Amino acid sequence: MKIASHYDIVIVGSGLGGLVAAVLLAKEGYNVCVLEKNNQFGGNLQTFVRDKTIFDTGVHYIGGLSKGQNLYEYFKYIGIINDLKLKKLDEDGFDIITFDDDDKEYKHAQGYDNFIRQLLIDFPEEEKAIYAYCDKIKETCSKFPLYSLNPKDLSYDMNVFKLSAKDFINSITQNKKLRAVLAGSNFLYAGDESKTPFYVHALAVNSYIESAYRCIRGGSQITKALIKQLKNYGGEVFKKCEVVSFNVEDKLVNSVELEDGTEVYANTFISNIEPKFTVEMAGKEHFRKSYTHRISGIESTIAAFSLYIVLKPNSFKYINKNYYHFKSSENIWGTLNYTEDTWPEYYMLSMGIKDKDCEYGDSITIMTYMRYDEMKPWKDTFNTVVKKNHRGQSYEEFKSDKAEQIIIELEKKFPNIRDCIQEIYTSTPLSYRDYIGCNEGSIYGYVKDVNKPMQSHISPRTKLDNLYFTGQCLGMHGILGVTISAVVTCSEIVGKDYLIHKILESNKAKS
Repeated sequence: MKIASHYDIVIVGSGLGGLVAAVLLAKEGYNVCVLEKNNQFGGNLQTFVRDKTIFDTGVHYIGGLSKGQNLYEYFKYIGIINDLKLKKLDEDGFDIITFDDDDKEYKHAQGYDNFIRQLLIDFPEEEKAIYAYCDKIKETCSKFPLYSLNPKDLSYDMNVFKLSAKDFINSITQNKKLRAVLAGSNFLYAGDESKTPFYVHALAVNSYIESAYRCIRGGSQITKALIKQLKNYGGEVFKKCEVVSFNVEDKLVNSVELEDGTEVYANTFISNIEPKFTVEMAGKEHFRKSYTHRISGIESTIAAFSLYIVLKPNSFKYINKNYYHFKSSENIWGTLNYTEDTWPEYYMLSMGIKDKDCEYGDSITIMTYMRYDEMKPWKDTFNTVVKKNHRGQSYEEFKSDKAEQIIIELEKKFPNIRDCIQEIYTSTPLSYRDYIGCNEGSIYGYVKDVNKPMQSHISPRTKLDNLYFTGQCLGMHGILGVTISAVVTCSEIVGKDYLIHKILESNKAKS
């Protein structure tokens, strides 16, 4: 297949937002082309294989995928729901919150009634607080029309952006351990005690409480299903095609230029790469200074360090849940502010799965925060499968030291873990920066700040009439958040109310 010279729509970047937008627009009859710089499509959906073991880079579990729930309805309309191979996580505790200073395992269960029931086992005196917490999550989610699939009112209640996550959780109970448990999965959104709004917490947590699934053999199956659908509708997708510039004349993008000098023309362009980079690639001179200043000034979320463990065969029983583990229940909101001596103050552990009924695990992934400034000695290097570049022995030693620190922490909870390890691999903020294309390796796009609720709000419409944004920097990150961002972007092109009504009516007709 050869890249044509002209399309109706060219999408730059094949992350989830770009691919969902491509399918939605191709389904509407547009001639769509997706251009990807990497050897693999999918952005944060990318997987990699080591020792015949599949690892996810960004998608460790998915919420809202039971029949009738929000992500299920979107994926059903797109036409990929039946292509996904999933395993439902433990209904009585899909996420487990634990602490060094407490032997108990605190459960986040699926289904609100069960979520409440499991928490009441450990906090029988906190029924009022637990109910208030759940009610507030549901109330908050209902105020986001595309999240709650409520087309009656596509406007937003601005007050929902002004409530602090930490302040609300603290307001409903004086029990410090319950506060820690309710906020315990805040790695899902890089929770910051002074900035994170409650709506970010609610939107992230709600879909998992509704239902939580693991992708069998990795999240890249979502990418494959989307590309299959895109091709069914006549769309095209190309890898190893790095876009180096958007060519602009008279406030319109005429074409994009690839690294090899090829120009690809279109009527409309969608950038699924970060807005900061998009503006630079189009040329800041084509935008108002106030616009470029605001975009460049938005704070990115913290980056991450990941440890990937290949397990010896039949050595470590598969755990059908995730662990969020903290050194102290007193520091749930402060783990981003680690020091060299205290790192890692927290980790998230998730297991990979090859089939639905496996007794033993074949892999473990551990993620924890890491600031980009730790990458200073190697920040001028760039390394991907397409563009290989060895960062040097000091970088390998850095990664090895960090991996050992994490394994020492793991041994506190899983004393036999070291004996089960066949091989280890790591990724740093530079890996996320180079492969995913996010600013300084940011794991979740832009910081949502309750003190400046509109600072990180970015419209899918840019100041160039035929250039649009999509992806995790628009609204919420995550599978559901990015899918919704694609719907928002496409709605700007095909009609704001038209698309969401079409999605709802189509699914209603198929039910």
